[in-house]
Amino acid sequence: MQTPKLLLHLPEYISTPDSMEIDREGNLVLSCPNFADKTSSGCIVKINKDLIVTKWFDVPISPETGVARNMGIALNYLDNGCCDIYLCDNQGWCGDEDLVFKGRILKVTMDGDKMVDWKTVAYGMEHPNGVRIYNGQIYVTQSCLSKVKDSSGLLVSCVYKFALGDENIAITNTLADQNIVTTFITFNPDCQYGADGIDFDKQGNMYVGNFGDGAIYKTSFNVDGTMKEQSVWAQNQSQLQSTDGIIFDNDGNLYVADFSANAIAKITPDATVTRLAQSGDCSGYEGGLEQPGEPIIWDGKIVASCFDLVVGPDKINTGHEMPTTLSYLDI
Repeated sequence: MQTPKLLLHLPEYISTPDSMEIDREGNLVLSCPNFADKTSSGCIVKINKDLIVTKWFDVPISPETGVARNMGIALNYLDNGCCDIYLCDNQGWCGDEDLVFKGRILKVTMDGDKMVDWKTVAYGMEHPNGVRIYNGQIYVTQSCLSKVKDSSGLLVSCVYKFALGDENIAITNTLADQNIVTTFITFNPDCQYGADGIDFDKQGNMYVGNFGDGAIYKTSFNVDGTMKEQSVWAQNQSQLQSTDGIIFDNDGNLYVADFSANAIAKITPDATVTRLAQSGDCSGYEGGLEQPGEPIIWDGKIVASCFDLVVGPDKINTGHEMPTTLSYLDI
């Protein structure tokens, strides 16, 4: 296995880094929900090839809670040169009862470094997490649907689909929500956490990580956009314990952040799962994988954000340290 290396230490105003994108100029764009510091709110930063970090903007706060807790991020460039940034504002991630159904999907429009507008795409969500734009639609994973009771008693999670122009859609977090594309059950009783990372292959198939099961589901679609088939595409507990953020490379390999095991895995097109790197409990200061939340391919490297916050019997991580970090692996 590879030894992960330090990409950079993040500024002190970033207490929890999460999802990433790459902009038109080749900068790494990082979504920071900052869960570890309840006195701060979420922001978006850019990192250039010289590893200089610049805050792009503070995410518009919820008028109900006074903060933003942005996780998943997707960029959509417009013909006028502006960029719409879609964000999963996961207010309920921290578990506070009064925040559980306060999640939002936001669209922030930026003209260079100036925020020209922002809108709420959907609101009232329990646990919006990952987001991807494909074929003019926004696909969002929701990791928990606690209002939906499966006969097994196990956790149900789902994927929602919105149009790029949708605004102010009220989400009920039940199967009555017409925007739900598909649902999942998490079978691992010791880690009841569901749909998380999401990406699409070149053929338009959707791949979703079911976090607690360490499984990647493949979903195909009919011409009208409805679900055609869905099944577990890849799963190997010896190589992949949990599935957080995921990203395809140009050759069809899928890279997966194994959040619980402090590891990064690679899944080849034939669904073979291989653990590329793993760290023990560490501070991340020297570049260890300290609870990787998402991988991305940037500047010839596999870069991983180190979330470094969750503890528990199934987690290697035992606490949060500053400064927060980004690690990388060689491709």
